[in-house]
Amino acid sequence: MSDTSLAETIAQVPLAFSNWKPIRHLEDPLHKDLSAVTRIGDCLFLACDETASVERLRRLNDGSFGDHRHFVLDALAHLPAGADGEMDIEGLCADEGFLWVVGSHSLKRSKPKRDANDSREALRNMEEIEREPNRYFLGRIPLVEEVPGLFLPARSDGERQAAWLRLGRKQSALERWLAGDPHLGPFLNIPSKENGFDIEGLAVRGNRVWLGLRGPVLRGHAVVLDLELKQKAPDRLKARRVDGGRRYRKHLLDTRGLGIRDMRFEGDDLLLLVGPTMSLEGPAFVLRWRDAAQDDVSGVIAPERIETIAELPYQLHVDHPEGIELWPEAGEGALLIIYDAPAPKRTDPDTFTVRADVICPSGAGSGQS
Repeated sequence: MSDTSLAETIAQVPLAFSNWKPIRHLEDPLHKDLSAVTRIGDCLFLACDETASVERLRRLNDGSFGDHRHFVLDALAHLPAGADGEMDIEGLCADEGFLWVVGSHSLKRSKPKRDANDSREALRNMEEIEREPNRYFLGRIPLVEEVPGLFLPARSDGERQAAWLRLGRKQSALERWLAGDPHLGPFLNIPSKENGFDIEGLAVRGNRVWLGLRGPVLRGHAVVLDLELKQKAPDRLKARRVDGGRRYRKHLLDTRGLGIRDMRFEGDDLLLLVGPTMSLEGPAFVLRWRDAAQDDVSGVIAPERIETIAELPYQLHVDHPEGIELWPEAGEGALLIIYDAPAPKRTDPDTFTVRADVICPSGAGSGQS
């Protein structure tokens, strides 16, 4: 992948959030901890992985996004740990009038906290592995168009109702289906960022849902799960049996050891934002999986169908790419990139503003249909 030219940043889009301090359990300002993005009409919906909420920004006359509104998801869907339980939202996707949301489905290991503990206490601290039940959410929420281009998430809108896969304090439906999987089952009890099971990408078309895994990466191959979901009750989604009776398809893609950080469809191609799986610094790329929407059986994707279309600029300790969205007004194939740990030069702490990049990948638009 190193022979790919760096993506050109052709514009920046200011994202202005309101005062973040009233939001409970949030250590960093929202604009410094973004984990997912999706666009519908004049709205950007974004998530911070430390909350159980989504944030809506509206397009303003100058092309920036502001007029921030905060939506607590416990008011729109059932969360086993309530509004205060961290969801670790890593994927958002607006499709056919719904906002789809997925948590990481991952365990987390406690930090050593060396500043507060001696070496032995720090070691014991790292024995603790937590399961946050809200992290296992996968569902959709109706979007109601208040005025042209401005959408509001709602528990119900006529016959359209919020619905999600079953999840509880001890196990979710997806965990149960994957427990016996020969590739993924052994990684369900390994924390994220240690090559454990960790969802970070989400793409949706109708009732078909693709989940991109940051981990595990298997012999250099990242994993995409592919489900067909249907609503069984006012608040319940269930996966159809596909591909030999399982409730998911499983696609392995040679990403040269990188995990999936986000996904977005462009025509029938699936664009993949990939980066380091473990807790380490490293470059990130945008890949194109050609005709991904046509793959309806599990398998290893032929390498010639995976194309590297952009290498993102790399900086140590800052500007970690976390989300992508199509940005057609900047030209065919243009993409919006949001970052976690943004560099100080792209933020304004007084106005809670961060600037997202708009890039034009090499060969942009070549796979559009």
